[in-house]
Amino acid sequence: MPIPATIRSVILLILVILMFATETALDSQAALQRSEALKARLIAHYGVADSARPLRALDFVSSASSAAARHQQLGHACDVAHILLDLDMDPDSLTATIISGAIPAVEMDFDALTDAFGATVCELLRGIDRAGKIEVFSAQQSGTEIGIETLRKMLLALADDVRVVLIKLAERTQYMRSLTKADDALRRAAARQTQELFTPLANRLGVFQIKWELEDLTFRFQDPDLYRKIAALLDEKRGAREHYIQNVIGALQRELTALGIKGEISGRPKHIFSIHKKMQRKNAAFDELYDIRAVRVLVNNIRECYTVLGIAHDLWKPVSGEFDDYIAQPKNNNYRSLHTAVIGPEGKTLEVQIRTHEMHRESEHGVAAHWRYKEGAGRTADKKFDAKIAWLRQIIEWKQELAASGGINVKAREELFEDSVYVLSPQGRVVELPAGSTPVDFAYHIHTDLGHRCRGAKVDGHIVPLNTALKNAQCVEIMTVKSGAPSRDWLNRELGFLASSRGLAKVRQWFNKESFAQDLADGRTLLEKELQRAGQTSLKHETVAQRFGHDKVDEFLAALGRGEITPHQVENALRGKPAAESAAPAPLVLPGKSTSSGVLVLGVNNIATLIAKCCKPVPPDPITGFVTRARGVTVHRHDCRNITGLTPDQRERLMPAQWGNLGATWFSADIEVVAADRQGLLRDISEAIAHEKVNVTAVSTVSKGAQAFMRFTVQITSGEIIERVKRTVGAVADVLSVERR
Repeated sequence: MPIPATIRSVILLILVILMFATETALDSQAALQRSEALKARLIAHYGVADSARPLRALDFVSSASSAAARHQQLGHACDVAHILLDLDMDPDSLTATIISGAIPAVEMDFDALTDAFGATVCELLRGIDRAGKIEVFSAQQSGTEIGIETLRKMLLALADDVRVVLIKLAERTQYMRSLTKADDALRRAAARQTQELFTPLANRLGVFQIKWELEDLTFRFQDPDLYRKIAALLDEKRGAREHYIQNVIGALQRELTALGIKGEISGRPKHIFSIHKKMQRKNAAFDELYDIRAVRVLVNNIRECYTVLGIAHDLWKPVSGEFDDYIAQPKNNNYRSLHTAVIGPEGKTLEVQIRTHEMHRESEHGVAAHWRYKEGAGRTADKKFDAKIAWLRQIIEWKQELAASGGINVKAREELFEDSVYVLSPQGRVVELPAGSTPVDFAYHIHTDLGHRCRGAKVDGHIVPLNTALKNAQCVEIMTVKSGAPSRDWLNRELGFLASSRGLAKVRQWFNKESFAQDLADGRTLLEKELQRAGQTSLKHETVAQRFGHDKVDEFLAALGRGEITPHQVENALRGKPAAESAAPAPLVLPGKSTSSGVLVLGVNNIATLIAKCCKPVPPDPITGFVTRARGVTVHRHDCRNITGLTPDQRERLMPAQWGNLGATWFSADIEVVAADRQGLLRDISEAIAHEKVNVTAVSTVSKGAQAFMRFTVQITSGEIIERVKRTVGAVADVLSVERR
């Protein structure tokens, strides 16, 4: 008799429930076993007293881990904790790792956690949460134009305590281990993110046991066939190779003992990814590599290093061309060691590395780390960031340093990243700004037009004043109008709207352009009026400009509009007569106010002055003042053609001027470059100027035949900077001449 469909459905549902319950029970039992195993290791590693907090954390998360998903999270947290124990991390790090791995941040009561486990653990938990957000953004932006180096910097900057980064590295290692049976697409995506973000961090921080494992797992997921091929070659020869290395160590040890040298000799393992890279670099087969079989000898001093080298060469025949003396000639990163390859026992090649204990510590944790040349970053790396990394690497040995200091000194950590702030756009783009930057700085960094149209900002979803100083990891959204212009208040440093030189330059450039346009329009109106009055409307503007020594009509019209050239002078020029000016008008005096340009006229600083745009004087250029009718005194260079070309009557309006107390005043200057035209020329010259940390506000370029003529308008504080820029640009390939206009 067939079973009714309803009954079959009920039976099937019961079976599913039983299977789920069985699986949950097994997960719970497995998590409990892993928790108990971790407890035993914690006590063995720290002792009963020091392991109290991580043990309480295990009990805490176990009681909170009732759901099936929580059992899996607890097991994952235990596995991460084991990795950190291998790194000899402190108990607070283990406590935070256990809690963060088993309980999502959104469910954490930080006040209660502070009471239960202390402020240090709570701060580590907050740091792990912030670093996790960067990990998410990295996954979302992987392969895009986002700078991976900026992501690495941001991750370090957001970690108030470098232990946070080490915890994230351990979490990533465990995550990669868990993907060995996962979907291929998931493994490849995880491998790409690990290769971009986590492996370089592990390398730079000197955590090489994690770095090597991450590299091998990444290689395994990205090229599984080649990984298995190399692994098989290693496995086939592992037993014989280990026996061979023990014989080599024994032979070396006997010779060292006979000479009274106390040395540590060990077989140096080669991980699979490293073998793959060396095969690629040397274009060699597996059997052709000299360092598949390798030993490392650590001795007490340099003299003993060379003694051991002699012993190795006496015992076995050296391989020609395979000896490197990095003690006599250290690498660029100060790496020191002796490397030699010999034909060892049984005619097999063998690599021998010899160094002192101090050299070994430096190579593993000091400034001689391999990351610069292996990542190819040495050419462009930020030196200040390199210094931060060097500082971080020296605090990795937590058992000694953290135990003694109770953690990283807060002041030292603040000084470490005081020069930059890292914020996020709504799309997750990482933006690096100078410390103290505001939403207006952020807007101008994204796009000049966005800065001009900025009228408000949201930070982490809340509307804030535009002069709010931004902090690390904040998400900034700019509120704009369809068309707009910057405010002059933004140039007032006391109001704090702009902190970046880029933003200030963009705003100044806008106002300079607007002022020039207005002066140009006013000058054109005045000239046309004078031409009409003189009955010479057919006379070209260029002709009139040339009579005043101006090659460019716009500059002449702007000078006329600014009042540097008067309508009466134009009238006289049109009639072919010398200017019949009356006595020079008195300079415009602003009681109680200082000159905005930092110039002293007649020895006083309360006369309104304006830096002439025709010659753009810069301290310490010799300067002179020219009295205009409405705009005070215009300051020119002594050799400005508008000054040297004045008539005797006009020269009566000249006044002695000198530079006063300038403070941090910025000036514009023009540099003209003539070069043999080629592809990439503008880029190379721009990079040379940027190397001098000089801001470029305008560029014009014209090619005539085989030559390029370029003009760069730069912002500087003194003429010495101009000379330095000229020398730097002059060194660029194909540049023929560099002159200040």
